[in-house]
Amino acid sequence: MRLTLRRPDDWHLHLRDGELLRAVLPYTAARFARAIVMPNLSPPVTTTAAALAYRDRILAALPAGSDFQPLMTLYLTDNTPPEEIRRARDSGAIAGVKLYPAGATTNSDSGVTDIWRCEAALAAMEEAGMVLQVHGEVTHAEVDVFHRERVFIENILAPVVERFPRLKVILEHVTTADGVDFVRGARDGVAATITPQHMMLNRNALFAGGLRPHHYCLPVLKAERHRQAVLDAAVSGSARFFLGTDSAPHTRGSKESSCGCAGIYSAPVGIEIYAELFEQAGALDRLEAFASEFGPRFYGLPLNEDRIVLERRPWQPPAEYRVGADTLVPFRAGETVSWSLVSA
Repeated sequence: MRLTLRRPDDWHLHLRDGELLRAVLPYTAARFARAIVMPNLSPPVTTTAAALAYRDRILAALPAGSDFQPLMTLYLTDNTPPEEIRRARDSGAIAGVKLYPAGATTNSDSGVTDIWRCEAALAAMEEAGMVLQVHGEVTHAEVDVFHRERVFIENILAPVVERFPRLKVILEHVTTADGVDFVRGARDGVAATITPQHMMLNRNALFAGGLRPHHYCLPVLKAERHRQAVLDAAVSGSARFFLGTDSAPHTRGSKESSCGCAGIYSAPVGIEIYAELFEQAGALDRLEAFASEFGPRFYGLPLNEDRIVLERRPWQPPAEYRVGADTLVPFRAGETVSWSLVSA
């Protein structure tokens, strides 16, 4: 069985930089036409000039003949000036601004400590038509890690959506029934991206037969009822939910350590896993809209004209990929995936 899809886009992606960028980029470029590239480098990408320089490095690392287009983002801080938002819009290369609560995930220490310190920047984004891309977790020590998305929605996201009624907002990598319900019931201009891991795995996967560092990501995997809610949202056909892999490469050494990094590297197998999950849910006919249509329409971009072809042919992602002196372990390493990429 073969499946031809309008070429999809990845609306949430980590490419890192340098040697790691060069190692991971070809896998995304083989599958996706465009991707929203996250700005949490070290130091973070806080200015238009830094975003454009990063874009140049990405383009230079592309395989010959690739037409992949990186869509850049700014890293929001307590001190992001409105003028920077307008420069980003005028550049034509920056599609959104990412809100990381300080300390929420990898390289987020420079993130926002108080959302209302960003009020002028958010107003400028609303005026400029820039999308706010939200890592939806609070970081307070007293809040249980499995409840951080719900508390963020109640205390921060819902007030922002109300205060700025024309601001486009994406709840990135939604992980809970609370998040799904919020997005479903929100005003126009609110959406969410969904990862393959949060559709497929519940928190038991972190401990199956021992501690599983390659299943550790942020937001962390949740209980089964939340996984089911996220899966149901993805396959529902609602245009408020669309593809964002959150592929986040970390070397084996940095994952398998006493303080392992958060992130699941899915770029070499992302669209294939979505096809598998949609087929299992009896919704394969809805995959193209989720992967290739809802995201561009939310961002106000044209649909891609070219196609990719997937085949229902089982294969196994390799145990690891070499990166310099270390390796990367991909999602589903050594497991059987039922769909394969034939051509792009």
